Amino acid sequence: MASNDLNQCNFIGRAGRDPETRYAASGTAVTNFSLAVGYKYKETESTEWVLVICFGKLAELVEQYVQKGKQLFVSGRMKTEQWEDRDGNKRYTTKIIADKVQFLGSASDRPQSYKPRDDTREAEAFQYTEHGQVEPEADEGDSIPF
Repeated sequence: MASNDLNQCNFIGRAGRDPETRYAASGTAVTNFSLAVGYKYKETESTEWVLVICFGKLAELVEQYVQKGKQLFVSGRMKTEQWEDRDGNKRYTTKIIADKVQFLGSASDRPQSYKPRDDTREAEAFQYTEHGQVEPEADEGDSIPF
């Protein structure tokens, strides 16, 4: 595998169902949910269903705040697993291992516990990462950091 390979997936869609959480033997939270991602090609519209898996603190936050129908941005890496069905046929399941989940849409789509710092920040999206809740950064204006 080359060191310049990249396995990163980004999706914008709506939660297809409420998240489900279980805990590994180590105590780590594992949450999964489906994401409906629509697309249009010429005159044909369709929906792809993406299976999203979250671990640890991100999993706990997703379980707490994500609900069916909420518009989300999900970023992570793709993982395909092989398994055998009852008849011994090889099957494959592709999942997205999320490292970021961000709420999009109107303020009513955000978790009720989200309180923007002031009214000017209302348009900012609320996001979660593997490391927990992240509020939007304060605007630094025209200052240049160097």
